[in-house]
Amino acid sequence: MSWSRRTFLAGLAGGLASCERVLTLAGREWLGEEIPKGLPPPPESEKIDADFHLLSRATFGARPGELWRLKKMGHQAWLEEQLHPGRITDTACDLRAERFESLYFSAGDAYEWRKPVLRDEMTRHTLLRAIHSRRQLFEVMVEFWTDHLNISLEKGDCIYLKPSDDRDVVRRHALGNFYDLIRASAKSPAMLVYLDGKSNKVRRGKNDVPNENYARELLELHTLGVHGGYTQQDVLEAARCLSGWTFDRNRFFALNAGEAFFRPDWHDDGAKQVLGQVIPAGGGGRDLDRLVEIVCRHPATARNIASKLCRRFIAYDPPASAVEKVAAEFSRTSGDVRSVLRVLFSLDEFKESRGQLMKRPFKFVVGCLRALAADAQGGQGLLEPLQRMGHAPFQYPTPDGYPDDELPWMGTLMARWNFAMTLAEGRQNGLRVSLQELRRRLGFPPEAWFAYLVGRRPSAAEAAVFDGLDEAQRVGLILASPAFQRC
Repeated sequence: MSWSRRTFLAGLAGGLASCERVLTLAGREWLGEEIPKGLPPPPESEKIDADFHLLSRATFGARPGELWRLKKMGHQAWLEEQLHPGRITDTACDLRAERFESLYFSAGDAYEWRKPVLRDEMTRHTLLRAIHSRRQLFEVMVEFWTDHLNISLEKGDCIYLKPSDDRDVVRRHALGNFYDLIRASAKSPAMLVYLDGKSNKVRRGKNDVPNENYARELLELHTLGVHGGYTQQDVLEAARCLSGWTFDRNRFFALNAGEAFFRPDWHDDGAKQVLGQVIPAGGGGRDLDRLVEIVCRHPATARNIASKLCRRFIAYDPPASAVEKVAAEFSRTSGDVRSVLRVLFSLDEFKESRGQLMKRPFKFVVGCLRALAADAQGGQGLLEPLQRMGHAPFQYPTPDGYPDDELPWMGTLMARWNFAMTLAEGRQNGLRVSLQELRRRLGFPPEAWFAYLVGRRPSAAEAAVFDGLDEAQRVGLILASPAFQRC
């Protein structure tokens, strides 16, 4: 491995792993995580502040000072900065998140690690990135595509293969091109194992028939959508295109044993017809690329991805006008994710949707920690609440990923309330907050906690609930309130 900034930071952070408090001090004292002092007061309008709304949707929640930084930069400049995460210095987060050695191994080499170690390091890395990264829109989109291309760690060898999938598929293409994302996913060893593509083979004179599992999900979930207009014959033809692509970590003398590879003797090399378009015979491994091009360019794919993005960022039942505009940009740019998000976050439909979406448990928990500038290292004290709420990373069993609807998460409210109160009172294992210090540095009175955390002033009924409470009780109840549960 060549020495680079990433390698250096991973090694440095690894040497400090036994002194996690040092990482926190380094971040706050030397690397730009210090809580700012003397900011303007929190928003006091009756309606959620427009900039607070953008932060609530495009990030996992605002850290102290981020709202006022956005206001100083302006909506468009802030969004452009977030759309180019490589330009954002993220050293403090890197120190925390890049010390997990198992995440840098190839799919084949990851078998050297024990499953509990892989699960722990993958989960902690994801949590630390979400909590501490300044590249927030990037991390939000990593979560979006992780759900869209869901792979559960619990199936087969997926736990050994998902770290490289997270690195080389989801994170590499999260703000890139959708076509490239789907092409990389189709050749990902983790996806080949999870959806049985590694056993998709057709041999002349044999009784082998294509394994349709991945082909079906490619059309139904990853591209066109369940109502995208494809037929069972399209699924079969897509499976024929994909036949021959497999993964075998035990290949001898292979220089790329950790990658998927193509077996011509397993491939159906005859002519195919997918969604009305002919793929000529003799294409071999290139049939996969042609298939990806056909399904990604289909108008139903633009509508499906636009609908999912609008559901995540605007409303559970997004306005047709918003979906149409986002889909048009997707088609115009051939799936350029940055361009699509520029359009989405500029829509009037987005700006008018304040406070309508219920935060999923992961966003709720991470948002609490970010708002209170919690000292969090992503350990069991943080993972256990997410497990109780049913939203631990990489553990959803079916290919459709964690749901975006409100109803499946209503049963998590009691666990959310308990987490909010124990966090505010300083009783949540492995997490440290200092409410008085945070408020003192930000320079607002106790009555302003609601506006700081929710982005608007409380109604008379809401304000009455907090009368006579101490600071920890007040903050805990605000975090547990319906107003904070929504964004």
